Amino acid sequence: MENDKRLIAFKRLLDIMDDLRSQCPWDRKQTLDSLRYLTIEETYELSDAILEKDMDEIKKELGDIMLHMVFYAKIGSEQKAFDISDVLNGISEKLIHRHPHIYGDVEVQNAEEVADNWEAIKMKEKGRKSALSGVPKSLPAMVKAHRIQEKVKGVGFEWEEKSQVWDKVVEEQNELRHEVHNGANHEKMEDEMGDLLFALINYARYIGVNPEDALERTNKKFIRRFKYIEEEAHKQGKTLRDMTLDEMDVLWNEAKSGENPSAR
Repeated sequence: MENDKRLIAFKRLLDIMDDLRSQCPWDRKQTLDSLRYLTIEETYELSDAILEKDMDEIKKELGDIMLHMVFYAKIGSEQKAFDISDVLNGISEKLIHRHPHIYGDVEVQNAEEVADNWEAIKMKEKGRKSALSGVPKSLPAMVKAHRIQEKVKGVGFEWEEKSQVWDKVVEEQNELRHEVHNGANHEKMEDEMGDLLFALINYARYIGVNPEDALERTNKKFIRRFKYIEEEAHKQGKTLRDMTLDEMDVLWNEAKSGENPSAR
């Protein structure tokens, strides 16, 4: 184990962190609070790399996040609250305890049962009275909705068939359409739009699609196609304001067919 390259690499990072914290003015200045937003940014950068399937970039972003984890642990040790050993031992103990099908005598049939057991064990560990008490308040709304739905599923609050979930989507869509058609106030339309989005996110979960990933893929696709329209308009000596919607739609379809030649 002394020559394990993983341990050598990890110790090197810890030693560098010690040097930076003692010698670099910027690193000395950082606190748990000042690092928080930077960590969130790094997490989104990792997410982008994963969506792009860029393995080299994923490796780099993982390194950035690893640095942040070591940084937090360093600050924790300075405050005599915890150190990196406490962090690593803590997660190891948690994993052992929450995987009784590996480290105990519990039997499971599939990954779904593992996830349900995880939530049940988690509730007991923390003495929570609600299955939703572990959902972070600061999560983005779409991620939070998805997590809420996963949590309640763990205690059996779940539709039996996908068709029932889609029926709920259609129901919420019709309710929103009704309110808009009848001139409902903004608050009521917002409420119905929220119900529709929540139902769509739930349906995505039922068909095994992560809604956050799906929407981000569409964002990237829209940006790519819109930039094509801008570039082609520029080649024609025009700006988008000089073009009709029909003209822009032709270019949009060109961009679309260029991505998928079979669509021509």
